[in-house]
Amino acid sequence: MFLYMYQAGYTSKSITRLIEDPQDRIEKVKKSFKDMGAEIVIGGYPIGEYDVLVVYNAPDDATAAALALAIAAGGATRLAKTTRLLTSDEWIESLQKAQRSQYRPIHRRMLNGYRRRTRRP
Repeated sequence: MFLYMYQAGYTSKSITRLIEDPQDRIEKVKKSFKDMGAEIVIGGYPIGEYDVLVVYNAPDDATAAALALAIAAGGATRLAKTTRLLTSDEWIESLQKAQRSQYRPIHRRMLNGYRRRTRRP
């Protein structure tokens, strides 16, 4: 199983309906997640750009994408974002692999806006 974070912002129409009939949408969608082989670990309602956030386990990226598509197709959200989260072990493995990378960043002078002077004739 892999860990994902799903964030969504509701449409104004969805917010209006939730104000008229308050409910915990995370509780309501748990069965839909479970039916697709995923399980919500934790969820909440952030203040800001997104209105709902869930962290969940899913067997693969295709399942995570299917969940996001199914939610989007329902029309209750105006924006959404799914992020694959690495476990601590995966993060450490990534850092160790980065140590072996042959990539070298651009020279610092170039990063700081240094421009090569051109000579005038």
